[in-house]
Amino acid sequence: MKLENLTFKGGVDVPHSKALTEKKSLEYAKEPSIVYIPLHQHTGAPCEPLVKAGDKVKIGQKIGESKAFVSAPIHSSVSGTVKNISKITTPTGMKSDCVVIETDGTNEVDESVKPKGNLDNLTPKEIIGIIKESGITGMGGAGFPTHVKLSPPPEKKIDTIIINGAECEPFLTSDHRVMLEMPEKVVFGLKAIMKALGVERGFIGVETNKMDAVDSLRSVIQEGDNVEIVTLKAKYPQGDEKRVIDAVTGRKVPSGGLPMDVGCVVSNISTAKAISEAILEGKPVYERVVTVTGNGVNEPKNLIVKIGTTFQEVIDQAGGFKGVPGKIIMGGPMMGLSQFSTEVPVIKGSGGILVLTEEEALAEKESPCIKCGRCLEVCPVFLQPLYISAFALRKDFEGAERLGALDCVECGSCSFICPSKRPLVESIRFAKREVLAKRKKSQ
Repeated sequence: MKLENLTFKGGVDVPHSKALTEKKSLEYAKEPSIVYIPLHQHTGAPCEPLVKAGDKVKIGQKIGESKAFVSAPIHSSVSGTVKNISKITTPTGMKSDCVVIETDGTNEVDESVKPKGNLDNLTPKEIIGIIKESGITGMGGAGFPTHVKLSPPPEKKIDTIIINGAECEPFLTSDHRVMLEMPEKVVFGLKAIMKALGVERGFIGVETNKMDAVDSLRSVIQEGDNVEIVTLKAKYPQGDEKRVIDAVTGRKVPSGGLPMDVGCVVSNISTAKAISEAILEGKPVYERVVTVTGNGVNEPKNLIVKIGTTFQEVIDQAGGFKGVPGKIIMGGPMMGLSQFSTEVPVIKGSGGILVLTEEEALAEKESPCIKCGRCLEVCPVFLQPLYISAFALRKDFEGAERLGALDCVECGSCSFICPSKRPLVESIRFAKREVLAKRKKSQ
């Protein structure tokens, strides 16, 4: 099988808009004077605080934890004093308790931050335990606890691991820079996942608009690693994990199913990097790479940012706003989340901060559907977006559910391609929320 220019059926060709930062090397952001660290940055149960106002904390110290299996601990990104624990709204729109820490400038690291041993000598159980204790979650935006993903039921036999380096979302280049500047960490993280699951087959999928990253990764792969680099066609939403599985293996994840149902586990580039750092350095997730970009900032950059730093501080380090911002998005323009304030903190899933100009943010006028069917052609899940949307707008959520609304991955391809500029993905997302809320209530 030739592992080149692989893809899936459907999707759209969107402007990549990566030129602003794809050549910008990683830089460490300045130390924030105060951080606001939410205790709920992941899918699953929120954490309870392990500290209180007045406590001294160190970098990497665990400050939040939950007894629930589907959760991930939270660590301090700075050394300093806990000012208070307050309720804030995170960039995801979720209300969460937040540990507010004033930095003392000493950068004292917690004693727990130390190498965890040689990968060859670690057992699968130990690897998964290190990942859990390090608070590693899916850092592509989903925020699913990684130790849960690496603990499939015994009947789900995993034979393929894929590290997702597509980064198909326009403007974002954080994973691209990690692949270029830290390829050995990406490959090590993949090998750690392979050992944790007893898998002999590992792939790293990279889009063809990042061939320099392909070369970088190949340069650190050694004979016997059982790791292959797969080039993926540069198309949106190539980065969706089910589309990556389809492209690389030809396997189709069933409706309502998970990658484990077809023997696969998919992880993000930055997640693999975090796994490497957790094992080799004992470093939990207290910072991440953030692409600060868009025509609305003066100096777009790729910054390594402490978790809990406000968006405003990060934007200021990219030269501040260029004129009056029209819209600020966590993530990219297709699947990112619009922000109501720049005082929200960077969290584990904050791969990018995109600032659009006022002109770019102006919504094009919506007009009636002309039944052209283009949304059906591009839907990577083979849904009928115009009809699901119509049901949603009539608040006929049962009708939307019958047409497969819950299978929608919310990629936005339908809205992007629609000549009438219908808010298709927004209405489908609304229907999904209502269907899931009704199910929860009935249970």
